[in-house]
Amino acid sequence: MSDLELLLPGEADALVRGLQSFPLLEMGSGGWNQQHENLEKLNMQAILDATASQGEPIQELLVTHGKIPTLVEELITVEIWKQKVFPILCKLEDFKPQNTFPIYMVVHHEASIINLLETVFFHKEVCESAEDSVLDLLDYCHRKLTLLVARSSHSSPLEKEVKEEDEESQYSNPMQELQKQAELMEFEIALKALSVLRYITDCVDSLSLSTLNRMLSTHNLPCLLVELLEHSPWSRQGEGGTLQRFEAGCWKTVAPSEQQKLSKLDGQVWLALYNLLLSPEARSRYCLTSFAKGQLLKLRAFLTDTLVDQLPNLTDLQAFLAHLALTEAQSPKKDLVLEQIPEIWARLEQENRGKWRAIAKHQLRTVFSPSERDLRLQARRWAETYRLDLLQAIAPERPRCASCSTEASKRCSRCQKEWYCSRQCQVKHWEKHRNVCKLDAQDDRAK
Repeated sequence: MSDLELLLPGEADALVRGLQSFPLLEMGSGGWNQQHENLEKLNMQAILDATASQGEPIQELLVTHGKIPTLVEELITVEIWKQKVFPILCKLEDFKPQNTFPIYMVVHHEASIINLLETVFFHKEVCESAEDSVLDLLDYCHRKLTLLVARSSHSSPLEKEVKEEDEESQYSNPMQELQKQAELMEFEIALKALSVLRYITDCVDSLSLSTLNRMLSTHNLPCLLVELLEHSPWSRQGEGGTLQRFEAGCWKTVAPSEQQKLSKLDGQVWLALYNLLLSPEARSRYCLTSFAKGQLLKLRAFLTDTLVDQLPNLTDLQAFLAHLALTEAQSPKKDLVLEQIPEIWARLEQENRGKWRAIAKHQLRTVFSPSERDLRLQARRWAETYRLDLLQAIAPERPRCASCSTEASKRCSRCQKEWYCSRQCQVKHWEKHRNVCKLDAQDDRAK
């Protein structure tokens, strides 16, 4: 096994074969936790493969064994759990956890799956292997991006929320802290969903008529993408008027000489727009109503020479918009389309309607009130899953401070897991870190 290998081929094959869909009631259970750990290993191996250009065995295994629909169902299951069960769980009178680590694992599950899907959906055969579940994944991405646009258009910008979260963390109880972490995680999940959506649009000419209709008519994705470009939620104004962008999981200050450089996320939006507006199949299906025309023509203000130099294909988009400006808007089409409807969300909601509180209470009794021994065992298993040498090999740069995200050189002496730029930041972050730190330290002593 090479230095950058986490799983042997036979091990990866066994983990992929074993992937299954868990009902809502079993989230957080022993079997579910084992699969979550397996998914993290597959996630890391997929990233390592892509980083080292060693082929894409994880992607090939997922396609061969038909597991992309399983991942999509797991993704939507945990999304429903977070929307329907998690809020009830937080309000149960008898729920006063000393350690929120087991719940955090369920909350984090959605981020793990969307990260894996982002890594493998780069390959068109993965999108094709999704079959009917691509409709459910499309709806999922639309929900995430709609919330992202809504959040970025509020009067309180993300940077203010982050600062308030840091300032108030020392006064929060563990559950309030977990809820805040879940909210911040939603932002990163939405950005991953944007990348997945862009990869789906790469396959637009081979998608089913139902999928195309849902993208262009039901959700009107081109107009949603225009709103994303307008709000640019992955950019913000930092202290002193500096420009910051969200990259590699943290906010980074952009040097003045780099501010005209196209960010990866802006690039994903432009490529998705190019696919949806200029591919023959999509272009023939998209109805350019007066509203759509007005929204799309806003793009001309963004299409600067500097941008087109970085993405030369956008010259074709410029020509399309110039032609659009001279044409009459179309009337809404009234074609009869036998539309296929996404079924995973609807089925899960119907199966569990009226049971959300019962599910929360059951999980409180069975999985979210573990003993200290169970917590130590779980921490040990996670230490084995997250091998530090592999995580450092994946990282493209030096560690970042867990509190302020600047470059860090000091590590927590107790657990050796978190990094900090200063003692001040370590003290500020302690309320968040102490539970996991305590578990890790206990686990090291046990060894």
